[in-house]
Amino acid sequence: MENLEKSVNLFKSLGDETRLKIIKEIFDESKSVSTIAMNVGMTQSAVSHQLQILKMSNIVNCERRGKAAFYSLSDEHVKTIVEQVFTHVAHK
Repeated sequence: MENLEKSVNLFKSLGDETRLKIIKEIFDESKSVSTIAMNVGMTQSAVSHQLQILKMSNIVNCERRGKAAFYSLSDEHVKTIVEQVFTHVAHK
């Protein structure tokens, strides 16, 4: 897959309100699916589905701790992109 196509897929993944809520939830620390689900007011299966989309776009990483899956942002680039978007929309 070429870089332009990967970039389009990244923006598509970020272009969803639910996924942005999830990203904001794990912005500063990794969290379990159950914690994310509780904090965003969704079922665990719905959150897991959205996290899989984010994982396929290399936006989040998953780490297993026992039976629980903990998700975090994949790297500082993702944080920068999201911060810039929020800064841009808040700018008057």
